[in-house]
Amino acid sequence: MIEDKILIVGLGLIGGSYAEALTNAGFQVGAIDVNRELIGYALAKGIIAEGTVQLDKEFISKYRLIVFCLYPNAFVGWIKAHQDLIAPGTLITDVSGVKVPVVYEVQRILRPDLEFISAHPMAGRERSGVANSDSSVFKGANYLVTPTACNTLPAIEKCKELGRRMGFGKISELSPEEHDEMIGFLSQLTHCVAVSLMTCRETSLMAKYSGDSFRDLTRIAAINETMWSELFLLNRDVLIHQIDLFVSSMETLRKAIENGDTETLKSVMRDSSRKREQFDKK
Repeated sequence: MIEDKILIVGLGLIGGSYAEALTNAGFQVGAIDVNRELIGYALAKGIIAEGTVQLDKEFISKYRLIVFCLYPNAFVGWIKAHQDLIAPGTLITDVSGVKVPVVYEVQRILRPDLEFISAHPMAGRERSGVANSDSSVFKGANYLVTPTACNTLPAIEKCKELGRRMGFGKISELSPEEHDEMIGFLSQLTHCVAVSLMTCRETSLMAKYSGDSFRDLTRIAAINETMWSELFLLNRDVLIHQIDLFVSSMETLRKAIENGDTETLKSVMRDSSRKREQFDKK
């Protein structure tokens, strides 16, 4: 059973959306953020029950379940500097978009009376900040839990239950390594492609001519450069491999077009259509 009180550390888009979803699910949600205005906004909108900009032990130690919604390096830094503020027996989870550099380091430095079980909500928006938070993005979305040998079964189940209570549709369990390989392709590469499409030529005069195809392909090109550059570099080796695979596939298309090879083009397109069907939402 999940604790009635849950603390969110970091009130950005995902932190705000978590807070809203958990508040709507009946939990008492508190929050910490360095920005006083964000705390005030979340309080005024009823997204959280209480919040502070102070790293106050009395406030933090009231909670036995804490969700860190910080960028990966900031999360690791917070644990290194402030884990003494957390009450013994507290379960910690996160929303980090890369796992191997985060999970093992946090578990290595964490006090033995605390447990960290990592998770990744596969949902979000292009716009950042708590003002753009929306818990409806979690409805039916995928939620990934990435346990290690350090995790207990009760902690893993609590983390999964947290996802269910927020409305996620499919809860999956995979290792940090499997997560980073998969996310390098499904998320990080797709952002690289969108950014490349927007920057490979001047497009400022094309907006009035574009159709849905270009808008759909580049929706995620409106990107948070601080967060995504950090994620790309933390998952560097995996992402480079995914980019190489994409470049190779593009080269196959290029050669077929250059050589007038209709059969290769049709074959690639049939393969693409068949694989795309697996991603259609039922």
